Amino acid sequence: MKTKLLLGLCTLLVIIAFGGCRSRQAANVKSGAGAPDFTVTDIQGKKLSLSDYKGKVVLLDFWATWCAPCLEEIPHFVEMQEKLGPQGFQAIGISMDDGPRPVQQFYQEHKLNYPVAVGDAKLADSYGGILGLPVTFVINRDGQIRKKFVGATDPAQIEQEVVAALAQH
Repeated sequence: MKTKLLLGLCTLLVIIAFGGCRSRQAANVKSGAGAPDFTVTDIQGKKLSLSDYKGKVVLLDFWATWCAPCLEEIPHFVEMQEKLGPQGFQAIGISMDDGPRPVQQFYQEHKLNYPVAVGDAKLADSYGGILGLPVTFVINRDGQIRKKFVGATDPAQIEQEVVAALAQH
């Protein structure tokens, strides 16, 4: 009961923090639209730009270390990166934590094998506003959003979408 209450409160805080700053451009981000490019510094201190992965199928995952459904999905994304990376797949994590410290610790403990950065309200807004977590986008090789998954999603469903995108050249 306490876990559900805490998760609900955390989700509400994310909605309050990020829900009120939607622009017209952000509201239109959906399947078939071009994925907004961004440049951030990942938790390793390296520049991370979405445009660097053009030609690859990208899984862009907005998550947080305190989000239970996010933590359930991440091991599957690690497996997908290992299995599908050679076929042109790239996972990218955007943590919505308040700072890098818990993210860096989580990254090391869970042996993530893909780039992770800490996002902010501006980045969340560019993707239509992130009103709860997790939110995962599958972006095709041409940089267009193929599918948006909101909330806890069966990782097999996400992988199926990634595999279908990889099959399209």
